[in-house]
Amino acid sequence: MSRASAGGGAHAGDVAISVRRLSKRYTVGRAAPRPTTLREALLERLRRRGDGDGDGDSAFWALRDVSFDVGRGEVLGIIGRNGAGKSTLLKILSRITEPTDGEAQLHGRLGSLLEVGTGFHPELTGRENVFLNGTILGMRRREIEQQFDAIVDFAEVERFLDTPVKRYSSGMYVRLAFAVAAHLSTDILVVDEVLAVGDASFQKRCLGKLGEVARSGRTVLFVSHNMGQIQRLCTRAIVLREGRVVQTGTAEACVRDYLAAAQVSSDGRADLRLSTVERRGTGLARFTRAELLRSDGSPSSEFCFGEPMRIRLHVESAAPLASVVLGFSFIAGDGTELQGAAVHDGGLASDLDAGVQTFECRVDPMVLTPGRYYLRGAVFRRKGELYDHIDEMLAFDVLTVSADASRTPASHYVGHVYLPYEWSRVADHAAAPLVGSGELAS
Repeated sequence: MSRASAGGGAHAGDVAISVRRLSKRYTVGRAAPRPTTLREALLERLRRRGDGDGDGDSAFWALRDVSFDVGRGEVLGIIGRNGAGKSTLLKILSRITEPTDGEAQLHGRLGSLLEVGTGFHPELTGRENVFLNGTILGMRRREIEQQFDAIVDFAEVERFLDTPVKRYSSGMYVRLAFAVAAHLSTDILVVDEVLAVGDASFQKRCLGKLGEVARSGRTVLFVSHNMGQIQRLCTRAIVLREGRVVQTGTAEACVRDYLAAAQVSSDGRADLRLSTVERRGTGLARFTRAELLRSDGSPSSEFCFGEPMRIRLHVESAAPLASVVLGFSFIAGDGTELQGAAVHDGGLASDLDAGVQTFECRVDPMVLTPGRYYLRGAVFRRKGELYDHIDEMLAFDVLTVSADASRTPASHYVGHVYLPYEWSRVADHAAAPLVGSGELAS
């Protein structure tokens, strides 16, 4: 079997994960009743024979002929829309499900953090689950005890350590699960989009810890819809589409091409109630529409540099909700997250009534440098439940034409945000001396 890397870069002896022609097929549709007579059994056999080998409408390929290698100490990002096969791939690598065809070889001990609850027993306490997970990973009790305090400190669940985890909030669950996965000694760490459940400060800590894990020489597979995180953490990436690998390469190139190919509304308006919108969250509060408006109220996907922009967000809540964080952020074409703004930052109440509410934010002037940008929206309970998160609500372009000639950025300006500046030459005699005068104390 060839050891050549699908994305290049890893020699046979340096490979941590080797995936070859991996495929996973599921059967979808309504389950047929079990035959109770010989006649029904014969008819069922004839029906199946007429359907072929299962590749008809009832067969769904979550993965199809996926091949790639991951080198030891490499951080690989996995990119793709919902349903592209990312989670299925990680479940196969984590030995949670078996592939239909192909193989995946792991060279080292693997720890995984997939959907909330994976690997935890709900009836056991947090303390017991830490030791259970370590034992499953093949660690001795002494090894687990050496990391126990660091796990508890990172997860910030000391008060609830002896409480069954079934009583934990989703945020507490994820904090403890991530702490266990990141601190226990595994050669390979697999992390899915589960970090989105935590609050912003915890996500920042998790990303910092993942950076430490990567620098320690452990292999990391990282799935995220946040393209900025992919670029900051990953050296290389693969893009999945409909269960197949469509691109491998540097994280920057994969993110750029993935965003460019994304089917994001670009007319200044988006109906977010459509099922095709890629989102995550419990749905207790959901964005229904988003609009980018000019000063006169007309929708647009093109804005001149320096021109005011109005962002209008419509959100529907199933019930009254308190302590809600609702807002947006600008995402650059390379996935970098730029300026964000939340409703409560503007002095408005942070509670939601039941039903549909509309919020509007005015950005004046537009200081993003010319290029393509995306609007990301999120609504969640402060330090708690994620209600709705949409990475790419809308796409818009900032044009090189300026609405204000006095604030036109130079054509060679580097970066995403323009800050006005002014240079002057300072006479040499006005410069402060490099070495101070006076006598040195003996």
